[in-house]
Amino acid sequence: MAEETQKPEAAAAAAAPPAEEVVVEKPEVIEKEPPPSAAAVPEPEPEPACAPAAAVVEEKDKETQVEVEVEEEKPKVEEKESKITQSESFKEETNIVGELPEPQKKALEELKQLIQDALNKHEFTAPPPPPPAKEEEKPVVEEKKEEKADAPAEACEEPKVEKTEEKTQEVCEKVETEAPPAAAPAEVKEEEKTPAPPAEEEKTPAPPAEAPAETVVVTEVVEKVTAVVDDDGAKTVEAIEETVVAVSAPPPAEEEASACKTEEAPIEEEPPKEPEVPPPPPEEVSIWGIPLLADERSDVILLKFLRARDFKVKDAFTMIKNTVRWRKEFGIESLLEEDLGNELEKVVFMQGFDKEGHPVCYNVYGEFLNKELYQNTFADEEKRSKFLRWRIQFLEKSIRKLDFSPSGINTIVQVNDLKNSPGPGKKELRQATRQALNLLQDNYPEFVAKQVFINVPWWYLAFNRMISPFLTQRTKSKFVFAGPPKSAETLFRYIAPEQVPVQYGGLSREGEQEFTVADAVTEVTIKPASKHCVEFPITEKCNLVWELRVVGWDVNYGAEFVPSAEDGYTVIVSKARKVAPTDEAIICDSFKTGEPGKVVLTIDNQTSKKKKLLYRSKTKPYCD
Repeated sequence: MAEETQKPEAAAAAAAPPAEEVVVEKPEVIEKEPPPSAAAVPEPEPEPACAPAAAVVEEKDKETQVEVEVEEEKPKVEEKESKITQSESFKEETNIVGELPEPQKKALEELKQLIQDALNKHEFTAPPPPPPAKEEEKPVVEEKKEEKADAPAEACEEPKVEKTEEKTQEVCEKVETEAPPAAAPAEVKEEEKTPAPPAEEEKTPAPPAEAPAETVVVTEVVEKVTAVVDDDGAKTVEAIEETVVAVSAPPPAEEEASACKTEEAPIEEEPPKEPEVPPPPPEEVSIWGIPLLADERSDVILLKFLRARDFKVKDAFTMIKNTVRWRKEFGIESLLEEDLGNELEKVVFMQGFDKEGHPVCYNVYGEFLNKELYQNTFADEEKRSKFLRWRIQFLEKSIRKLDFSPSGINTIVQVNDLKNSPGPGKKELRQATRQALNLLQDNYPEFVAKQVFINVPWWYLAFNRMISPFLTQRTKSKFVFAGPPKSAETLFRYIAPEQVPVQYGGLSREGEQEFTVADAVTEVTIKPASKHCVEFPITEKCNLVWELRVVGWDVNYGAEFVPSAEDGYTVIVSKARKVAPTDEAIICDSFKTGEPGKVVLTIDNQTSKKKKLLYRSKTKPYCD
């Protein structure tokens, strides 16, 4: 789901998270960092030994450096582009057009106009333009063009000289015989001013009636004679040339045209105009089942592409065109109907919603410790290609569940469990990850609301330090990291415990249960070396049912019923006992009573660490 451009999921199986858009913000693993809300989130526990202190310091330094670089670059971007505010800490922007800033509204309108023009010209289905010619070859092409441009002139002049060489002598003799004697400069000027009388025209030997070709010959021959004469009466020869031209040469424009007549191709008559065919109707293009230009849902999609390209309209338009072409080449519509098996259903699955209503997708990389599953998924290019198609199919089906309304939910939350995840030495996994990231970041923009990494090992933090400088502030703001001791607590910050799967510290589990996700859970933090009591009041005959869990357990648990009557006897419901982390994930219990009173649960935490207690209850009709 991509909201975002480059992703750090590449470290583990980036195929899981959608595009581009998800990256690391502030590693939650760093225990020294204060929690976002002291009231809502308990104080952090000591940093796990797996994350070295030096790595934490370097991580902070690199984050600071990246933030400074981003701030320094902002003024340059604002000078060239419209000023569009970008939040430093991630907060989902509105998709309601009326609430957008003016620069963003303008960018959206410009993008819609570009798309409309492209639809009218059928550019989305047209093949991509060929790559531009190399710059090194351009000068050679230009030189060839210049040579070709000069060729017609030379071809036009050379034949004339060859055809007239035999007549040159004869014409020169005639010119010398008929030309008037050399005159003074003043007389030459008068001849230039006054046109030659008609009598002189008759005396001038007329060219044969054969054609303008001989007329051209006379002119050119005279020009050659002029070039031969040096100092012996240059002006007289000029006068002779003018006289001959005036008598027998056509106007200069006609002379040039007639000189090239023999070389020009005959003018073809224009074919009769065919009746104009009306242009074809605009093509229809849809993404995720929604037309590009239809209604407000289309605006939601276009805003995703704009945000992925910082509201640079041309870049966003290019991204949309590339995405449409890729979806056609990849065969997305037919992919939705393919049966790719269910071997990976435990690797990637959807379960529950976060506190804001976003669907939650879990990516469990530890499943690849199964050597057989790993080989079946990544052993060769064909298997990696199948995995990639399976991951894209899963993502497409998840996206189709979004409503795309401006005020609705249009993104998802990714939870990435890195416990027992294969390390960076797995070459096949890295290749599949790289392929997936490239596709997701280029074709699924802004589909991730938050990326939460839990059970993060030390090597992943090292990898994050390497890629952090290449991530945008917007991308990093969507990432949250948590080591094993704080994973459940971090999830509860964004997802209610009743929605969190039981394997991650929550109370949500498959199968028929007494409680569902509709039954709210109460969270309580138990301080170190202290007891906490939970009371369920009972006012009438009923069957009280409850369930609870302590994240990490290692506490003593007991339950008893205390009647309201002063002379009543306390009833032990569950004898106090020590509950270890591996004993059971959730304790479910019940108590039937026919008198008013209360059920009291006691949790005794004798450890030096605080504990997270989750519980809920309900009453059912009393039956004998």
